[in-house]
Amino acid sequence: MTNKKTSRLAILSVVLLFAGVAFLITREGLLKRPDQLYLTAAGTVDMCLSCHKEEKLDIAHDAQIIGCAPCHLGDPLAITEEEAHAGMVINPGDLRHVEKTCSVEGCHPTDVHKVKNSLMATNRGILGTLLYYWGETDSQDTELTVEELLQSGETSLALDYYRKLCATCHLWKQKNDLPGAPEFFNEKGGGCTACHFQRPEGGNTVEEALLGDDEDSTGPEKEKKKHPLITAKVDQENCIRCHNRSGRIGLSYAGLFESEGYGTPYEGGELSSKQLPGARFYLEIADDVHHRKGMQCIDCHTRNEIMGDGTSYAHYEEQLEISCQTCHSDNPGTTRKGQLLTNYSSNPDGNTLKGKIDNKIRPLNRPKQGVCDFAPHSRVTCEACHSTWVPQCYGCHVKQDKRKKHLDKLSLKDTDGMWQEGRSYIRYEKPMLGVWGDEVVVVTPGCQDIVTLVDEDGEEEQGFNRFTMAAINPHTTEEKGRSCIDCHASPKTVGLGEGTVYEKGGKLVFNGIDKGVETSNGRTVPFDAWVTIDGEQLQHGSRSNVRPFNSIELEKILRVGLCVGCHDRYNDPVWKAYTPDMQCKRGMTSLIETAIQQ
Repeated sequence: MTNKKTSRLAILSVVLLFAGVAFLITREGLLKRPDQLYLTAAGTVDMCLSCHKEEKLDIAHDAQIIGCAPCHLGDPLAITEEEAHAGMVINPGDLRHVEKTCSVEGCHPTDVHKVKNSLMATNRGILGTLLYYWGETDSQDTELTVEELLQSGETSLALDYYRKLCATCHLWKQKNDLPGAPEFFNEKGGGCTACHFQRPEGGNTVEEALLGDDEDSTGPEKEKKKHPLITAKVDQENCIRCHNRSGRIGLSYAGLFESEGYGTPYEGGELSSKQLPGARFYLEIADDVHHRKGMQCIDCHTRNEIMGDGTSYAHYEEQLEISCQTCHSDNPGTTRKGQLLTNYSSNPDGNTLKGKIDNKIRPLNRPKQGVCDFAPHSRVTCEACHSTWVPQCYGCHVKQDKRKKHLDKLSLKDTDGMWQEGRSYIRYEKPMLGVWGDEVVVVTPGCQDIVTLVDEDGEEEQGFNRFTMAAINPHTTEEKGRSCIDCHASPKTVGLGEGTVYEKGGKLVFNGIDKGVETSNGRTVPFDAWVTIDGEQLQHGSRSNVRPFNSIELEKILRVGLCVGCHDRYNDPVWKAYTPDMQCKRGMTSLIETAIQQ
């Protein structure tokens, strides 16, 4: 029995051996081998090139030079699609695996540490401010980052709001992770490619380009997808993709104002076709003078300012390097952190700045003497005078309904608590001014939260109100500054709100138009009023040292407003000897009631 059993095993082994050999021979015969061994110009073997022969990339990332695998990983030695694509990544710039792609030695080894610590990746400023505004922390400074939220799943009322309504604008967001959402939102994020991605000319959408073949394509052959480009010349379109909400810096720079939802002016009896993603109508008004001259965001903003310098900052003003004086001063070309602008040149004919995309040479004008150096305006920042408008979204009405679910943009799961937002009204004219430290700056509502909470039974819980005015550089610069009367004779500009200032019993009195609204937490203060004419602060400031004008400052500013209706030139002799005690001989009562209302 033993010999028979052994004989059977031997025969079975031989049969299996021949079957295995036959399988290998058959597979070898059916296997379509590449026509050659593909080598890159760098001398590495990359068999990906045997299939991917028509992809056109930028010079720095040309596949013929570096291959495909250094960026997309996978197995460059494999000759079958399945084996070659094992472990492949679609987006090399994704921060989850960027250490294996963009930041390897020989590519960009020092940049990933900077990018991961930049505010666009951490969102520390947004998170810290929101937690503080909503009373969940005692300080605006926080060490909490998006990366930590992704790993921990930590949440709270404020964090739930962030996760569901704010968390699509950070570098940890993956491209195309929101099925069914507008392409505009799916294009956001992607780590390095959030900024450096460029759609090829005549190419497909970002979603098509990154996801490869379209399974829904019809016809005998699917349309060939064009490989996206990677560029250092980042177009403002990529910046505006994220910087179009909250302060709306990107939109303002391009002269786009998010208007009310009426859809006017109508077109052929229908709603206006000028809509931003999310069905937001817009109007085209004055763009920033730098935009008008063809300048891109990266012409001014530096590499370390955008990508980060390796330090994890708490707020944007800490990471910010440039100011108007970086270019427009007697000694331009150096940032406030002592870094030289790479596109600045000092020439015998004057100082110039070179466009990083169009290579155009633009002269750098000095501040106008006798105007910008006007001594009484020594505290006034450039933007406070030269910003002609700013988006002003009054009354952010926020409701969380626990009976419904909402997509968490970090976990990509539907969780309890649907958030809805609304506003009272939106304006753009007459930017309000305030004081940040020792400088006069532009401020705007940011945010005026009226929060309502609805529980699982549909019962309204106790909500809260938190009104804040935020300092902002609106990026709506004009060559000509605001008129004297626009600041000194405008109650809204100085923080009182729309209304009338008049004199009674030798004292200035203000009668405002906005009276606030009734909420479950009582009547609010007037939306556009930051301070009373007696100097009482009505709303918070976006920083501990951001405040409205005090009573003494208001008195001085508005008293000058009695004069600037006539004396509206900086070189007017009256300003050489002006003191707050001077009285106009023309009769001020009527002038107060007319000029200050303008």
